Amino acid sequence: MNVLVIGANGQIGKHLVEQLAQEGKHQVTAMIRKPEQADALKELGAQVIMGDLEGTVDELAEAMKDQNAIVFTAGSGGSTGPDKTLLIDLDGAVKTMEAAEKQGISRYILVSAYGADQRSKWPKEIKPYYVAKHFADRALFASDLNYTIIRPGGLKNEPGTGKVAVGTELKPGSIAREDVARVIAASLQEEKTYRMAFDLVAGDHSVSNALGKL
Repeated sequence: MNVLVIGANGQIGKHLVEQLAQEGKHQVTAMIRKPEQADALKELGAQVIMGDLEGTVDELAEAMKDQNAIVFTAGSGGSTGPDKTLLIDLDGAVKTMEAAEKQGISRYILVSAYGADQRSKWPKEIKPYYVAKHFADRALFASDLNYTIIRPGGLKNEPGTGKVAVGTELKPGSIAREDVARVIAASLQEEKTYRMAFDLVAGDHSVSNALGKL
């Protein structure tokens, strides 16, 4: 299938682009905002298209033309304030959901955050981020999209192990960004993940076995 990765220049996004290109099962397109990001993503094996999460739904829908699945891995980043978190992590995500529906694309994967569904778990120091993730998740639940919501624990830049734990009542934990990308890639056509939301941390099971038990 044709897969559009939104947030492809981010750390999870780059891992995902590379993994999908190496697998060879899907055609991957990276949506970027800055032209200077294009060459590195093309070298990883992606086609590239320009798009801005602060643009209109119609503009985002046009960027999604000819795609079969959308993966939203974008985020405003730790160096921005609550205003950008609201515009990118919440409104940007919701606009891509609306754009996908406008284009007739049903498959949609959203990278959220561990505990986003439970207000009692939100760290005070990054509460606006969790508010954005919580309500983006809720918008996706309310849509007609064939969604998967992945809520990874603390993100690490170390090499992945390929061993994970998924579920709805996992203990807090962390996971390598590379392994988050592996779970996204495996979820694209894994029916057990369809219209599901789950937490994700490092664990003892292969990605395929963990997802197959959902």
